[in-house]
Amino acid sequence: MIKQPPYLKKGDKIAIVCPAKKLPKPIDYAIALLQSWGLEVVIGKSVYAESHQFAGTDELRAADIQQFLDDTEIKAIIAGRGGYGTIRIIDELDFTVFEQSPKWIIGFSDITVLLSHLFAHYETQSMHAQMPYTFDEATPESLLSLRRAIFGEQQTYNYESLFNNRPGEGSGTLIGGNLTLLCFLEGSTSEMDFDGKILFIEDVGEHEYSIDRMLRMLNRAGKLAKLKGLIVGAFNEISEEKIPFGQSADEVIWEIVKDYDYPVCFNFPSGHIDNNLTMILGATVGLKVETNKVEFRYI
Repeated sequence: MIKQPPYLKKGDKIAIVCPAKKLPKPIDYAIALLQSWGLEVVIGKSVYAESHQFAGTDELRAADIQQFLDDTEIKAIIAGRGGYGTIRIIDELDFTVFEQSPKWIIGFSDITVLLSHLFAHYETQSMHAQMPYTFDEATPESLLSLRRAIFGEQQTYNYESLFNNRPGEGSGTLIGGNLTLLCFLEGSTSEMDFDGKILFIEDVGEHEYSIDRMLRMLNRAGKLAKLKGLIVGAFNEISEEKIPFGQSADEVIWEIVKDYDYPVCFNFPSGHIDNNLTMILGATVGLKVETNKVEFRYI
C-alpha cells in the first residue's frame, strides 16, 4: 500500500540539504519564503559545503541527509539543488527510521534518484518540485503549487499544449521524473515498476538523438507498453547539432508511443523551467487529455 507522509502545518520543521552539486549562490530568498509560509527552516551542513563540484564529500552529504531522515522532528527534507551526485550516496542511506515515520522528500532533476528509490523500496510518496536554488527564478504559480502540496491543499492543473496530444482519459499512480536518471536507474534496486502507472518525464540539455535513444531503451525494456498515461514535461535547452536530427523532442517521443492507446499529453508545465509545477509522485491522479487541452488532478 502506498504511504503518504503527513502534510505539514505551520510551525513544522523543514530541512534543506544538498545531496549532489554544490550551490553557486546563496539561497536566502528561498529560506525567507519557506519561513513566510510558517515553517521553521533547518540548514544542513551540506548546504554551504564544497568538495570539487559536490556539496561536500560523499560521506558528508550522506551523513547530512541521514541526520534528517532519522530526526522525527523534521517533517520534510528539500534538496537545495540537483546537478550530479545523489547516485553516489543513495546506497549509503539507512531508511529504517524513515520507513516507520515517513516524511516528504522534495526535489527534481538529479533528486529523481532519491524519489525513485523511495517509491521502489518503500512505496512512499514524494514531491517533484522547485528547489531553493531555483526559487528566485520560479513563477509564482510553481511556488504556490509547492506550498499547496506541502500543506495538503487539493490541486488541479489545466493548460493548453502546443504539440498535439493523444486524447483520452486515464487514472493511476503517478511516477517518473528526469528521463536520464530514470534510464540510469534501470536494472538497479531503485528502479520503479512502470506497469499500470501514469508516467511523467522531463529533461534538459539533451540532444534529440539522446532522447530518442533513452525512450527506445525504455520501450525495448517493456516500460512504455502498459502505462495508463504519459505526461511529457519540458524538454528544453536542446543544443542544435551540425547535422539536424530531423525531429523535435516531442516528435521523437510521439514516434515511439504512437501505437499505444493510452492518453499522451505534451508540454506539461513541469521540469527545468520557471513554471515547474509540483508533481506528487506516488499519488493517484486523473488525466483528461484533449487534442490541445489537458486537465490533471489529484484524486
